[in-house]
Amino acid sequence: MDKTWSSAAEAVADLTDGASVAVGGFGLCGIPHDLIHAVLASGVSGLRVVSNNCGVDDGGLGLLLGEKRIARMMSSYVGENKEFARQYLAGELEVELVPQGTLAERLRAGGSGIPAFYTLAGVGTAVADGGLPWRYAEDGSVAVASPKRETRVFDGVEHVLEESVTTDFALVRAAVGDTHGNLVFNASARNFNPLAAMAGRVTIAEVERLVPAGELDPDAIHLPGVFVQRVVAVTDPTVKRIEKRTVSTVATTQAGI
Repeated sequence: MDKTWSSAAEAVADLTDGASVAVGGFGLCGIPHDLIHAVLASGVSGLRVVSNNCGVDDGGLGLLLGEKRIARMMSSYVGENKEFARQYLAGELEVELVPQGTLAERLRAGGSGIPAFYTLAGVGTAVADGGLPWRYAEDGSVAVASPKRETRVFDGVEHVLEESVTTDFALVRAAVGDTHGNLVFNASARNFNPLAAMAGRVTIAEVERLVPAGELDPDAIHLPGVFVQRVVAVTDPTVKRIEKRTVSTVATTQAGI
């Protein structure tokens, strides 16, 4: 039952070229920092990544993107990464944009064994009608477009069918984890981490504090260990990037700055 691994590098060693990977985090909040760096150091490429966003140009998944290790992204928001936009428009990266709530539910459904579900989100748009450019050709034309989705009417309202998402691996970060893989997330770092963990066939969790099995209050556990196969203690829990540092005018004036 002990699922602990000695290092992030060992935990991701069997992640191969072309693997699909669900990654937790929102912006730079709650991202699996050590595991992303371990994947970067491993040299794997052609990754098909499912994550809310793709980090920033010099942080998070943006590190893998900058080295052209990612072939495809399924995301809901990509506005903080200029290299992402460049690769997408140049035809170097395939991108499937998904409404954020739909993305969350596709991951949760995958982890719950639900093959597909109907939702209101996207009805009457290119999400349902198809034609969204997933990949551009070098000449700027659309090389791969999203397909038309099946729709169905429930109680007089049209819904669109969305398929669930499962991936070969999932990389997540938790505040606390025990040796059996039970995880506790801190505040907003809970975001996409539990959902990504559920969707992965092999889920690897880096934890800021590793405790023995039985120490966590069962009622305090956010994700049970049945969804987690490997646990790694982070090397430095204090390493956490701030995506945008801002100071209000009022605060600086009051402080005499």
